[in-house]
Amino acid sequence: MAALPAALPAALPAEIPSPSVGVWHLGPLPIRGYAMCILAGIVVAVWLTQRRLEARGHRSGVAIDISAWAVPFGIVGGRIYHLVTTPQPYFGEGGDPWKAFAIYEGGLGIWGAVMLGAVGAWIGCRKNGVAFRDFVDAAAPGLAIAQAMGRFGNWFNNEIYGGPTDLPWKLRIYEWDTSAGRAVVDAAGNPVVKGYFHPTFLYEALWCLLLAAVLVWMGRRLDLKAGQVFAAYVVGYPIGRFVIESMRSDSANLILGHRVNTWVSLLVILFGLYLWRRFGRLPQPSAPTDPSDPTDPTASTASTKATAADPAVAEASDGSNDGARAEADAERPAQS
Repeated sequence: MAALPAALPAALPAEIPSPSVGVWHLGPLPIRGYAMCILAGIVVAVWLTQRRLEARGHRSGVAIDISAWAVPFGIVGGRIYHLVTTPQPYFGEGGDPWKAFAIYEGGLGIWGAVMLGAVGAWIGCRKNGVAFRDFVDAAAPGLAIAQAMGRFGNWFNNEIYGGPTDLPWKLRIYEWDTSAGRAVVDAAGNPVVKGYFHPTFLYEALWCLLLAAVLVWMGRRLDLKAGQVFAAYVVGYPIGRFVIESMRSDSANLILGHRVNTWVSLLVILFGLYLWRRFGRLPQPSAPTDPSDPTDPTASTASTKATAADPAVAEASDGSNDGARAEADAERPAQS
């Protein structure tokens, strides 16, 4: 037993390996690790969002219906953000504009994905009679988990790493052929090692998982207003991203000597604090109703219900429903 502490480091791996291949072919069909991680994250996020919405009294399947709007909007928004902040590989000297559509090779900015995805979610909520703040609260932990899973797509692409290190958890990175989706090989056919670096993709994934756990805890333990769990996500994610951006060694556009995403992180934190304050002052949305229940006198079209359900979407009211709203607030399920 006395020799165990000395033998333990030798038994543990001294590095984190990276895949030397990021694309596999099933006949003519390419299977890309990056895309699979993104898709798996979306599936988990939608499943968890549905579970959380049902706990609030919403119908089965509503998360899929809303996500049918939110996910495409989010993917387009994420790509647009990447193209705007990193235009050189596509529109700079020697760039290939057609590569702007090659999302499978990587390049989705979370800020644009959340911003435009929220627009899609708002449309989906209007069409399905769900209060927007209810949906984003339910979606926030799953969104953080999806980000964590998506970061492993960067691992498959040998990207998003920090500076050189010799720590036990150092990440082996290969020289990468982006067009082939695999490591460059030497004359003997062995992948060429570029070096060993901080696994910043892993740091961010772990931060996102911790954030998801904190969001679930906040929703269950704290007396929050609708929308504040999402606001906490908007504040929490960029705090970790701000630190991790300072560790990354990949090339990036700079503003006043700092990476663009560092500045964006600061702005998003301020925006999240505004949302927290704003949502905290709004009345709770009405309790969800079942549009298929003919005995429910409050049932109406999905669009009308969504507008009436969330004062953040439409705050105008003649005051005639104040009593009904107070009763709905009292019967509203606790956040989870």
